[in-house]
Amino acid sequence: MSDIEKQVTQLRDELKSDSQRIRDSTATYPSSAPVESIDGHTEESSSSEIRNDSTKAYLTIFGAFLALFCTFGQMNAFGTFQAWYTTHQLNTLDASTISWIGSLQLWVFFFSGGPIGYIFDKCGPRMLMMVGTICYVLSIMMTSISTQYYQYILSQGVLFGLGVGLLFYPSLSSVSTHFATYRATATGLAVAGSGLGGVVFPIMLQNLFERVGFGWATRISGLLCGVLCGIAVLTVTTSTSTNKAPAQLAGLQCLKEPRYMLLAAGGSLVALGCFVPYFYVVDYAQSLGISSHMAFVVLALMNAGGVFGRVVPAILSDSIGRFNLLAPTSFLAGLLILISWMFARTLSTLIVFSILYGFFSGAFISVITPCVAQISDIREIGMRIGLMYSIISFSALIGGPVAGLILGFNHGSYNGMVIFAGTTMIAGSLLILGVKFLINPMLLARV
Repeated sequence: MSDIEKQVTQLRDELKSDSQRIRDSTATYPSSAPVESIDGHTEESSSSEIRNDSTKAYLTIFGAFLALFCTFGQMNAFGTFQAWYTTHQLNTLDASTISWIGSLQLWVFFFSGGPIGYIFDKCGPRMLMMVGTICYVLSIMMTSISTQYYQYILSQGVLFGLGVGLLFYPSLSSVSTHFATYRATATGLAVAGSGLGGVVFPIMLQNLFERVGFGWATRISGLLCGVLCGIAVLTVTTSTSTNKAPAQLAGLQCLKEPRYMLLAAGGSLVALGCFVPYFYVVDYAQSLGISSHMAFVVLALMNAGGVFGRVVPAILSDSIGRFNLLAPTSFLAGLLILISWMFARTLSTLIVFSILYGFFSGAFISVITPCVAQISDIREIGMRIGLMYSIISFSALIGGPVAGLILGFNHGSYNGMVIFAGTTMIAGSLLILGVKFLINPMLLARV
């Protein structure tokens, strides 16, 4: 054999060896695991690109929209209940004590995300959403006949929050399994239901409170939500591409990931102040001498701004990067609290604040879920999204009561509460910005 033939044979053997090494290394990673691109934007590999043009995918968005309209939408309207309780059933209690009902809603809802997400990854959405519908409607019916503080804590706080969690997490996680390229857009469309619910429920409940009384007003809302949630149960499904479970899930290994934990820390700080305006803007408006009716309109307008805030930023984030949008919108929401709410002394200025704040805070609610999905294996998406909300739950629990304590300590002055809410949101946005730089240190990278 000539020297040339020997060299050709040696080269062929090397190529075969390299090819085998590539196949071995590729087999180490599941085809559906997220792959981080050069610009730092995590996408699913092309071999498992999720279909986003099927009827099931669009029905899932519709069902999730209905589920969030009823659940998170009515949760956003807790300020309506708080204002009613302070002058009726619970008028002997201070605002901080009453706000524990709303904060407990948020905590149970957020904290339940971890176990619900784990069950979702194993069993899918339908069973969870059926149980959630039962818990949710039962909680509303029990709230309608409650008279004592502990009864509101159990029904509207614990049971309501659990029902919301059982409907919220399977719905949003299911949407994420159907979409890859336009995941944030799809999630934003679904989450817009919560903003629309936040517009409808304050106005509807306030009018019904005055016309048919608290009990029947609450029951009517429960019956309406029961029908809509039933439709959601029938329409929400997961993509078949996520049915194959991996041989070994990472489990709680995400707690060791710097990107995941820094996002959790930033989200916790944002959540600490994010819901304070939703809880107290009605009371603040009434303290300015604004009529009760217009005070509820202000809350409705805040939620109306949230409808657009959940959709428009989500669509933009698919183009400019999800972390690139989450950090600045959270920062601007905190800045609006410090500047706009602090100096809102008339109805017109308060309305401007409410609409703008609803828009920018809505971006946090809709975009944080796709951000978690972006740094997650698609087969663990339910658990990792749920665990993120479980971590955030503790700050969501104490945000409202701490704001109420600050309000009482300052003898009814809202300035301290406003500073608390605004600064925590700004601090959280800076940590989220840190996650962006951990993914890709380039300033203008699409992350």
